[in-house]
Amino acid sequence: MDHAKPSTPSPEALARGLVALLDVEEIDTDLYRGARRPGGEGRVFGGQVIAQALQAAQRSTDAPRAAHSLHAYFMRAGDERYPIIYRVERDFEGRSFATRRVIAMQKGKPILNLACSFQTPEDGLHHQDAMPDVPMPDSLASERDLLASLGDRVPAPIRAFLSRPRPIELRPVDPRQLLQPEPREPTQAIWFRLVAPIGDDPTLHRAVLAYASDFALLGTSTLPHGVNWLIDNMQTASLDHALWLHEPFRADQWLLYTTDSPWAGHARGFNRGRIFTAEGRLVASVAQEGLIRLRD
Repeated sequence: MDHAKPSTPSPEALARGLVALLDVEEIDTDLYRGARRPGGEGRVFGGQVIAQALQAAQRSTDAPRAAHSLHAYFMRAGDERYPIIYRVERDFEGRSFATRRVIAMQKGKPILNLACSFQTPEDGLHHQDAMPDVPMPDSLASERDLLASLGDRVPAPIRAFLSRPRPIELRPVDPRQLLQPEPREPTQAIWFRLVAPIGDDPTLHRAVLAYASDFALLGTSTLPHGVNWLIDNMQTASLDHALWLHEPFRADQWLLYTTDSPWAGHARGFNRGRIFTAEGRLVASVAQEGLIRLRD
């Protein structure tokens, strides 16, 4: 009997799938349920929990107030077999600012705490860092293409995991060596965008960027040591995550994510990130400390 190979999802279907994953269902006042990733069996990606918690906070806040910063602490790994419940606390309602606390829970235990601040838009003094001079994404290979060029040198289970269709396309400026890593400066630059348009709702674009802000960040702190999770016995996990949203943007257009790591030690690595539009506007900043435990 012939068994047809499953068709590859279209970019539009991949984008719709991510939008559905990051959506949260209101089950009571300030109580929401986040969807589980279809077919997921392992640890929940940290960016998913951050984005769903942000969505819950945004659902409790009326426009024109918009999220401008969030700070999250990871306490336990999420399990992809179960949905996540988000409880929102409305800590403060001012004229210009409002704050929310969100507790993400699975099986009755908290897995993440998030604090989020919202501001009514207003004008003010302005300056920003300049975007680094890097090649534009059209001249770069995607991570999937780079992985395909390695062929059978990557173990089949890992190759299958890394090459599955994803809703966010990544194009590294200076790709790291997966199979023969050598020590290098703890800096990276990578272009990313959602693979298809998702409409004009700014709350959704903020959620997608929050999700993507957990990509590539923690690995920056491993670069000076010539190690990675693919060939070394490494345990890695996000411990905390902070995101500042400066300017409006679209997550379905190219964004440049530049990261650096000024310090690592005691099985922890500290990482910083800046996110620019292709036109050079600085739209977000990120900071994260994570576990980078190299086992014997």
